Amino acid sequence: MSLITSDRLAIVVGLGQTGLSVVRHLVRTGRRFAIADTREHPPGLEEVQQLAPDAAIKLGPLDPGFLSAASEIYLSPGVAKSEPAVVAAVKQGVKLSGDIDLFCQQISAPVVAITGSNAKSTVTTLVADMARKAGVDVALGGNIGVPVLDLLEQPEKELYVLELSSFQLETTHDLRAKVATVLNISPDHMDRYDSVQDYYLAKHRIFRGCEHVVVNAEDPLSRPLMREGVTEAEFTTAKPDLKQFGLLEVDGKQWLAKGFEKLLPLDEMKIKGQHNAANAMAAIALGEAVGLGLEPMLAALREFPGLKHRCQWVAEKQGVLYFNDSKGTNVGATVAALNGLGGALAADQKIVLIAGGDGKGASFEELNEPVKNFVRGMVLIGRDSPVIEAEVACVSTVKATDMDDAVSKAAGLAEEGDLVLLSPACASFDMYSGYPERGDKFVEAVNRV
Repeated sequence: MSLITSDRLAIVVGLGQTGLSVVRHLVRTGRRFAIADTREHPPGLEEVQQLAPDAAIKLGPLDPGFLSAASEIYLSPGVAKSEPAVVAAVKQGVKLSGDIDLFCQQISAPVVAITGSNAKSTVTTLVADMARKAGVDVALGGNIGVPVLDLLEQPEKELYVLELSSFQLETTHDLRAKVATVLNISPDHMDRYDSVQDYYLAKHRIFRGCEHVVVNAEDPLSRPLMREGVTEAEFTTAKPDLKQFGLLEVDGKQWLAKGFEKLLPLDEMKIKGQHNAANAMAAIALGEAVGLGLEPMLAALREFPGLKHRCQWVAEKQGVLYFNDSKGTNVGATVAALNGLGGALAADQKIVLIAGGDGKGASFEELNEPVKNFVRGMVLIGRDSPVIEAEVACVSTVKATDMDDAVSKAAGLAEEGDLVLLSPACASFDMYSGYPERGDKFVEAVNRV
């Protein structure tokens, strides 16, 4: 089908889950659009052809001429804005946008916006749970659960809690969140960004137009350049200053606290480890910024079991505990898991770490300190296991061919009282369809021990 040029033509680039949600939204709103995808048979193509039989569709390598005919490109997160055809269209004056801006144009309710290299799904889910406990009509979406534009198919909510990836934020110009946070920054997606600085700048787009910020006091890269009128809250796993959220030790017991005010003993939470204490405090700070009451927030924390594949307790076998942190797809996530779980171990307890996969071009050297402190041995899987073995040489390592082999070898290395932790520090696509399948294979293998 030929493309008829119009100054109101939009082109949706990429037919992943987000691209399909953009198509559905444009159909609902009557906007004229076309579609481009680099794949010859992208997922959802039949749905698109049924929804918009008159829309022009261009499959295969992106065509600069085709894209330059648009007034606006809605770029899916899986497509880099550095694609030459996209760059050429932008040079011709085509506006580059995404689903988040489209969503924000349609709502009036406040938004809690959350990003970070690690823990954003946990904190996003926690804040939504807290809002429900407080009786707020809330929706959760973005990079977790439902694409944001699909949320518009429901009546408008009182509050939206959004997890946002750096890829989504690259095309977000006008978020205007009620409160926003970058929970932490560690190198990730270095196969897509030229430097950590580029990755950092993408993450910090979350602060554009926000009213409040929540800052990780232990990570300077989480702190935005503040403009006038923006208020700030901080969290730390150290003893808090007067208005900070932090940890207090009273009579040998650790408490979540705000300044000198004790909020909740850590042992009353189902989620464990220092990293989850930080997640809890970030969630409280975000909830406070949108007016959630303290009691419902603490009630939600007491009940929250943690997310599947995120330091999820799996089983105890022959005195060894097994934890599934398959969502640990980058080095920072695995460092957090090791420090969080390792910091709670007795002196004679250690972790046996299962790691490896597609390292996405990252260095693994940051693993050395927590591995040296907490790890008895490593079992390595996947494509970049030789890189991990070379860069993290402070403990003994063994190689495994698949997850059953890895769990069997980890069980052999572990001593009674130890933890076996799957936290790969890598993506999974060299062996699995994604981190959920990898985690499920781990759980299945553990159950066979």
